[in-house]
Amino acid sequence: MNLRQLEVFHAVMRAGTVTGAARLLGVTQPSVSTVLKHCEEQLRIPLFRRIGGRLQPTPEAEAILPDIEAIFARLDSVDRQLQDLKGGRIGTLSLAGAFPIANGYLAAAVASFQMERPRLRVVLQSLTSPEVIDRVVSREVELGIAFEPVVNPEVETEVLVTSGVSCVMRDTHPLAEREEIAIHELDGVPIITYLPRALLRSNVDRALSDAGVMPRFSVQVSLSLTGMALAYHGAGIALVEPFLLKALPLPGLVARPLRPRIELKTLLIRARSAPRSAIMARFVTHLRKEVVEMARA
Repeated sequence: MNLRQLEVFHAVMRAGTVTGAARLLGVTQPSVSTVLKHCEEQLRIPLFRRIGGRLQPTPEAEAILPDIEAIFARLDSVDRQLQDLKGGRIGTLSLAGAFPIANGYLAAAVASFQMERPRLRVVLQSLTSPEVIDRVVSREVELGIAFEPVVNPEVETEVLVTSGVSCVMRDTHPLAEREEIAIHELDGVPIITYLPRALLRSNVDRALSDAGVMPRFSVQVSLSLTGMALAYHGAGIALVEPFLLKALPLPGLVARPLRPRIELKTLLIRARSAPRSAIMARFVTHLRKEVVEMARA
């Protein structure tokens, strides 16, 4: 039996008449009769007998009905799943983010997005920026989020947000009273910043050098979160990515913008010419909204 024959058989079983089956299928009565006749000829067994104006299923028809109903239940399930995929209610988000991004607003955005889609599956990797790019190139993840520069012909990028390095410190620090910190005020102050190999460290070093500031690096770290923890315990002022403290507020810590601004561009990274899923498109829209709201906070 082909799919059309299955549809006609199923409709006749449900309706009990050719007229009712035609109405269910939105076709003419003769077309239902023709398909049913060809089906019985092909199977070489009778499926229905006409009794009092209705079609009475034969034992053979009753025997195959459960399997045919299972087929249509499965088809209905596939159709619902396709509609859910199209509507962005189910699917898989495969993401990789640079450490301060993944541990900050990206984690917050994933959590709020998934709350509205409990059947959504998420894979989120926290990595260095070069590792993020590698995961995107290998198609292990659909979307990467990292700081510029990103120079790789196998990926395409777009700016998610432009921000600046923040000064994170205890709220009892003398500079915490300022609304913003002038870079020359950091001269001689214990500074917590990234290790020399970190992408953001070169931005910090260049800005301090241009301002003629002689920094006293009290601690160098690989993660913004570690820098914030050290600032919390009084080791100095952490020069780190600005959104992490907003996503993970720690009582007793404050963040102040540094002037002139050390600009940070955060990029969305995708493999060039890679297909884009509907669920990821919806997530990116959600992520942009979350970042805007967090920047205003």
